[in-house]
Amino acid sequence: MKRAEALALLGTGLLASGCARANSNAVAIGSKDFTEELILGEMYAQLFEKHGLPVARKFNLGGTQVAMEALLRGDIDMYPEYTGTALITILKLKPSGDARAIYTTVKNEYARRYGLVWLQPAPMNDTQALAMTQAASAKFGVRTLSQLAVAAPQLRLGAIPEFTTRADALPGLQRAYGGFRFKEIKLFDIGLKYKALESGNVDVVVAFGTDGQIAADHLVVLQDDKRFWPAYQVAPVVRRATLERHPEIAVYLDRLAPFLTDDAMRGLNEQVDGAKQEPADVASAFLKAHGLV
Repeated sequence: MKRAEALALLGTGLLASGCARANSNAVAIGSKDFTEELILGEMYAQLFEKHGLPVARKFNLGGTQVAMEALLRGDIDMYPEYTGTALITILKLKPSGDARAIYTTVKNEYARRYGLVWLQPAPMNDTQALAMTQAASAKFGVRTLSQLAVAAPQLRLGAIPEFTTRADALPGLQRAYGGFRFKEIKLFDIGLKYKALESGNVDVVVAFGTDGQIAADHLVVLQDDKRFWPAYQVAPVVRRATLERHPEIAVYLDRLAPFLTDDAMRGLNEQVDGAKQEPADVASAFLKAHGLV
């Protein structure tokens, strides 16, 4: 989840596109580059459009650093972010406390350091995880991260690029658990890692708590027995000036938040990743089902 490459990208094409909105009064909504963020971005956009607020979609920006820099520069007005990611990747703080304490820390520090506002978090927890097929888990006797740390030299890891560098990813696991020196690390686009696992190209993959494929493929999510990972609740992060212009944004998005549970988000992700529906259609059906549009 996600420095020099990201900032270089931002400083070229993204910055130019962000400054050239078709409607200067539109709220520019960003997202990172994976299914869940695309769905959430669409939900935000469709809620605003339902209430007559013009929107500029700036989706699929890349990783955390790109989205955050876009927000700080004013290329976008808001995007969905995760409390654990903000705590560790952006604020460089150590994970501690329960989900509410993490949210409070992130909310206060973003306001103090950046002048950014966190709206209400959803109950869902898109925590990082590592997963295996049931067959591989049984073969290598791995059900926990402590066991995986020891067994890693026999195993091939399927990861996304950020996982090899982020403090709350592989480097952090190596410090917290020891071991975690894999036989091979193969990097994949975020949408291809589960295919690599099911086809036998890797033995273990980076996963996230609300991934639809976990249930669909009956995967074993390895227990974080040392409680390394914090809570990763999602919430909209908004520029203060944007909220001052459009205070109704908070009302619309705070109404949405309680419906975004783990089970709901897994189902939405699977509709896109498994059933190949469009994120916009999946978002629309969900909002209608809950009487939000």
